[in-house]
Amino acid sequence: MWHTEYGIEINLTQPDLGVRGYPGLLEEITTSVAERNPQLLECLAHKAGKPCASEAGGKSPWMFIRRGRVGGRRPLVASHLPITHKATPAESAQHKATKERVVETAARYGLDAEAEVPVANRRSVSDAVVTGPEGIRIGWEIQYHHLSPSSVHRRSVNAVEHGITPLWVAKDRTASLIDRAPWARVDDMPWRDISDGKEMVIRGGYRHLEVWKCVPSSERHCLDGAGHCGAIHADWFVPALCLPQRKPVHIEDLVLQSATGESVPVYVPNRGNGRAGRHMWVSADDRALWQELIGEKAPLPSAPVEDEDDVITFAEQEIDRTCRAGEEGWFVSDGRPIRDLDQPTGGFTLPRMPVQRSRGPMRITTVERAAASAALGCPPWELGPCAGCGQLMRRYGRNAAMYCNVCRSVLNGR
Repeated sequence: MWHTEYGIEINLTQPDLGVRGYPGLLEEITTSVAERNPQLLECLAHKAGKPCASEAGGKSPWMFIRRGRVGGRRPLVASHLPITHKATPAESAQHKATKERVVETAARYGLDAEAEVPVANRRSVSDAVVTGPEGIRIGWEIQYHHLSPSSVHRRSVNAVEHGITPLWVAKDRTASLIDRAPWARVDDMPWRDISDGKEMVIRGGYRHLEVWKCVPSSERHCLDGAGHCGAIHADWFVPALCLPQRKPVHIEDLVLQSATGESVPVYVPNRGNGRAGRHMWVSADDRALWQELIGEKAPLPSAPVEDEDDVITFAEQEIDRTCRAGEEGWFVSDGRPIRDLDQPTGGFTLPRMPVQRSRGPMRITTVERAAASAALGCPPWELGPCAGCGQLMRRYGRNAAMYCNVCRSVLNGR
């Protein structure tokens, strides 16, 4: 294809795109058409005055770049833009109805909400920004059509840099935004049902933390494949796979809870691979416990994460100046893989507590105490001396009343 501003031919099969001296060219040409000149890239056949088959099929001679998927390879593919590059009427109506429902729900809860909010010096626009009573700003991004992973990350980083937590909404299990930023998936439903207030369940993107001791009586299996290892495990589950099953979260719940801080984003790296992981919404209590267990604090990665599945491959062929639009079998991409699988994240196993060799009191860390408390379903305890006689006692919470069996005094009572 032809770059109309630089006046150069671009060969997508070459690692350097067939040209030198243009740093950042790949990022420039793969930018969303909505954020660049739609006539930046032109079909080479049209440029040379040769037949351009696209114009006979409702397409234009202007082009965009997408990532193909062929047998495990990810080549760059040039495709013709439609004559009017807009979402379909059904997509537009769904998008508008969902955006209005978010804004109306926020207003009903007494939250500040604004639609079409410019972010990052107008480089992007959030569909809606909901502001909570403590100043938490949630940028809702209704994304019902495909968007490249790089665009999802760039727009998310822009939002975070301007004090906005992004919340992407998808309706498709194959959406590229899934697990690349804080997200939620809803059903693909008619716009009128959305406007009429029909139940809108969050099908993916919201999880609960469960902690269990790996013993024969546990309903959960061992994360390390060791039968019943006796360790304490922790993992994230969608509501339907929790034990016992949790109630589903609705979009109204997420509008309110994300703005008030009751629900928060968290990023959980994959086991054994810190370069990739999952974004999700969780309760603030669950995130606090998770942070206490493993020390994970970042809701977003500090740098772009490139999945192995997204690494571009180059066939290094001669440039083809013939318009191939509409040709049977010229290029068929494999379908996009399902990204929202409802599977657990892989979990975390706490190190086993050291064996106590002495007869003195058992010494465990605050992390071990928090994990045991979560696994056994009881409040955490700590050792504290009796103010009356100095006897060491177990104390369940700092404000709980304690009764000393030695000197018969009540400590920390209220």
